[in-house]
Amino acid sequence: MKKNLLCVSLFALLVGALGGCSQRQEWNNEQRQAMRESLQNYRQMVYLDDLNDADFVYFTDQVAVALEEDFPVYETFVSMPGVVDSVDVMVVTTIVDQLDADARNMRHIYPYNYLVAQGTLPAGLNHDQLQAFYQCFAGKVNATFSNMEQFFNAILSNNAPTSQITQLENQCANELFDWTVTEVEVVEGVMR
Repeated sequence: MKKNLLCVSLFALLVGALGGCSQRQEWNNEQRQAMRESLQNYRQMVYLDDLNDADFVYFTDQVAVALEEDFPVYETFVSMPGVVDSVDVMVVTTIVDQLDADARNMRHIYPYNYLVAQGTLPAGLNHDQLQAFYQCFAGKVNATFSNMEQFFNAILSNNAPTSQITQLENQCANELFDWTVTEVEVVEGVMR
């Protein structure tokens, strides 16, 4: 009887200890809220800046839940050397998942005023012309990239005028509006 009582006591202690450990691994409400608040720093990103407040809260919830699933121990997560990189990757991955090269969403990551400023589109386009451009652009993106990873990498490397994304934008602008983007090579020299 003493042996059974001892076994039951040890089992209860073990279950209690495991339950206590699992309680500590889950993020608490304050930690989740802290993560959501830290995601406010991303609000100025082009796609996120275009979201209304309710959509942005939904977006931060998606990122926070995904981070919690990948890193169940909050203290370990926030003390990691690459914590900012992990959050950056999760934010961009969530954006890419939402975009999915759809014409309704491409305007968020490549807004019209940005395309005008970079010289891809002319100013003064009407709604129908913009819809036609984004339909063309999304179609070319879908035809060019066979999976999300390729599209994700193209978005991250879209900082040069010769990038794939910029070339696709220019192709659509040229096809739809006879708007030709001319690249001028500037050569600097030393005068003697």
